[in-house]
Amino acid sequence: MAESIKQRLARDSIVRVIGMGRVLHHNLLQIIGIQRGFHGVWFDMEHVANSIENLEIAMITTRSLGLDCFCRVPPTDYAIVTRCLEAGASGMMAAQIYGAEQAEQFVRWCKFQPRGARGLNTGGWDARFATIPVAEFCAQANRETFVAIQIETAEAVQECEAIAAIDDVDLLFVGPADLSQNLGVPGDFFHEKCLSAIDRVAAACRDQGKHWGAVSAMPEHADMLVEKGCKLLSPTNDVKVINEGIQAIKRSYARHFGE
Repeated sequence: MAESIKQRLARDSIVRVIGMGRVLHHNLLQIIGIQRGFHGVWFDMEHVANSIENLEIAMITTRSLGLDCFCRVPPTDYAIVTRCLEAGASGMMAAQIYGAEQAEQFVRWCKFQPRGARGLNTGGWDARFATIPVAEFCAQANRETFVAIQIETAEAVQECEAIAAIDDVDLLFVGPADLSQNLGVPGDFFHEKCLSAIDRVAAACRDQGKHWGAVSAMPEHADMLVEKGCKLLSPTNDVKVINEGIQAIKRSYARHFGE
């Protein structure tokens, strides 16, 4: 089995992931995997309502390519967390978190007793369809499930130290688009307010021995994030891959794309 995102972070390695949401198809995932370069995929269940069956097919595909995966979900529905994990996600990421209390609740949704309150069902992929003994499965899931908390609100920035200190939060993940709009500078990713927030998140993670990640808006933005200690970098997604591919073709065949 390929090295997981959690294992890569544990040895302080850079992890490159790609977001998948609106164009979730196993063939696109296969193309991405064959091209190599990414370590994992995150599936967006916040802005897109992909079915659990679609996710299961996508996760089978990622596993076949040696890619790890996790799901981003809104922190509003306990059941979607366990469904994603049972479908085969190695971890979960909470979007639109506003404080440490909410982040703690999300961790509890992801973990079995005694750490959390996740409902026990061994019929999914994560328990290998009821072939792992119950006690072993619970211990394994609590140990291996990756949990990330998005920092994309002004309130979360103010509580990022407390969020980073929560046991079993593995990663804080900066969402620059929502963060910029929450700070009153939508789309201005290099504004001092955004840079200050990133510095605060980086410091909070450093103090707690945790890692942080982020979506990057452009190569220069990615350079800045990595220089500040970002370890999980999401430089693109399915829609951007298609748009940039079309744009590259139009540039290459410019003489044929006149009026």
